Amino acid sequence: MSARVTAVSSNGEHSFSKPNRDSVRLLAGLGVEGDAHAGVTVKHRARVEQDPTRPNLRQVHLLHEELFDEVGEAGFKVAPGELGENITTRGIDLLALPVGTLLRIGDRAVVEVTGLRNPCLQIDEFQDGLLKQVVGRDEAGNVVRRTGIMSIVRESGVVRPGDPIAVELPPGPHRPLDRV
Repeated sequence: MSARVTAVSSNGEHSFSKPNRDSVRLLAGLGVEGDAHAGVTVKHRARVEQDPTRPNLRQVHLLHEELFDEVGEAGFKVAPGELGENITTRGIDLLALPVGTLLRIGDRAVVEVTGLRNPCLQIDEFQDGLLKQVVGRDEAGNVVRRTGIMSIVRESGVVRPGDPIAVELPPGPHRPLDRV
């Protein structure tokens, strides 16, 4: 199966979930047009409190739709946009991508992967017990975060459900994703 976009979502207000849209426009250096997290500097409320001058490495949140299938087996029902992502994907192992990977989405948009989304307690407020399904530990005891990846917009473009996603890995050695 080829990698593709299954849904796009945005919200001009800070809220946990984002409504699905027919399309979103990615703006180079800013993020999703009209989304509360768009901007050159951090927009996540907790990060703004820490240092509002830090660069925004979380302009676009991508989440793999396969996660919904996995948590569904444990009795949770999650739909695109409900975990706050801007772009829902299928057919690409987002969590295995290294830092600096370019994702070419649709005809023109390009995002650069910056790191992992750090899941928060709001996930349990959305559905009690869901946080334990999306955060765990590996055999070595390291925290494993499965709530998608964050990126910055390198090239502007409109993104729609059904758009293909092409992966361009950075030159090695590759750095694994960490929370941003």
